[in-house]
Amino acid sequence: MSDVEALKAELKKLSAKATQSKMDLHDLSEELPINWQQIMDVAQKAHDAFAELEKKRAELKSLEAA
Repeated sequence: MSDVEALKAELKKLSAKATQSKMDLHDLSEELPINWQQIMDVAQKAHDAFAELEKKRAELKSLEAA
């Protein structure tokens, strides 16, 4: 498998992870004020997931441009 193909497969997994973290944050917001103490933890997980996804997308873009 080429680097580009491997990165695309990884991006697919990261995208699913980011989407799930977004849904977790959304679900938490709908339950407020219940579990309000978890806001920072859930938001940090969503932030980290999307930051990693953005980083890998940029990596793919540079690989494809090469």
